[in-house]
Amino acid sequence: MSTLEGTKQQAKTIYPILGLVSAAHLLNDSLQAVITASYPVLQEALTLSFTQLGFITFVLYFSSSVMQPFVGAIADARPTPFILPAGMLMAMLGMFGLGLAPAYWAVLAAVLLVGVASAMFHPEGARIAYMAAGPRRGLAQSIFQVGGNMGSALAPIMTAYIFYPFGQKGAYWFIALAAAGFMIQMFVARWYSSQLRLMPPPAPKTIKKQGDASQDKAVRKSILYVIVLVFARSWFSASIGTYFVFFLMEKYGLSIPNAQMYIFTYMAAGIIGTFFGGPLSDKYGRRNVILLSLLGAVPFAIALPFSGLIAAYPLLFLLGLINHSSFSVTVVYVQEMVPGKVGMVSGLITGLAFGMGALGSMVLGIVIDLTSVTTVIIACSFMPLLGLIGFLLPPDKLKGNKAASV
Repeated sequence: MSTLEGTKQQAKTIYPILGLVSAAHLLNDSLQAVITASYPVLQEALTLSFTQLGFITFVLYFSSSVMQPFVGAIADARPTPFILPAGMLMAMLGMFGLGLAPAYWAVLAAVLLVGVASAMFHPEGARIAYMAAGPRRGLAQSIFQVGGNMGSALAPIMTAYIFYPFGQKGAYWFIALAAAGFMIQMFVARWYSSQLRLMPPPAPKTIKKQGDASQDKAVRKSILYVIVLVFARSWFSASIGTYFVFFLMEKYGLSIPNAQMYIFTYMAAGIIGTFFGGPLSDKYGRRNVILLSLLGAVPFAIALPFSGLIAAYPLLFLLGLINHSSFSVTVVYVQEMVPGKVGMVSGLITGLAFGMGALGSMVLGIVIDLTSVTTVIIACSFMPLLGLIGFLLPPDKLKGNKAASV
């Protein structure tokens, strides 16, 4: 009976659960993104260098990225639904600590808590989206990811109207967001637990066919190519999301709230791109959308540093739309190549995106201190050209891995 009910669940897309896990993703990622968006405030309050700001980003996202594949692998073997609300409680403590932080070391400790909380959420959140997807995996992953993008997009607005007026103490307002996230996560965790009782995850059987060494090698090569593409996308996004606001303030003399509106434009367009990227990949293929997301961004990325304030708005909108369209698609692309390892794969690809962004923010911060913001923004505008590597990716799915288990 439980197997039959589980099969019926897999046969349809469960939109209420997708909506809730997307809302939880929004709240989780808004807590992360507001930290980087608040850098001008923290820089002024604690007299921080660009290298120090870059290292804050490194601690925040690297702590998340390193843990995500391990959390995912453990959850593949032993799913733990209530890790979701536990992570949100940890994020709540992190935001409280950020508001109190009297020095740089305390900021690092606070953002470490937020980063670890994110690592606890993403692999299991992606698994829930996978379980609720039914036949529409691309759409389901897009709904899940669009919540995270909305959280990131709201961060510049929240910084402009909460952090900027209240200073560092504005972090206390985000404890309420964490509390809302905790309640949503409790509900989702209960649904997740009920699904595990109906449809317990199968033991890892023969994931690959005996003697199929060539397919195994092709999978490894494809994942390596995806890693390079995630690197290009993440470093470019780090340059925009973390440092473009300083570029605008330095070159055009914009205030923090006005400069943050440009970042909001990029992030808001990313929400649209993420949402439509999944359904487009369901129809036209994952590989095609991945290629478009980087190569399609090339002319707009190169033009951006030289565009002026008026043209920067439409350019940032197009860049956000195109560049973010592959975020959910890369996750599903690799999930379909490595069936039975949804948690590990989701943690690897999502964690990799965070990790590359963290490393990029740290390295770019050091380079800015050695050169200038303008130099780094211009150099990063050529990052999308690495999308040419996408032509080496095989057509969507390595045949023979058609069925993928949770």
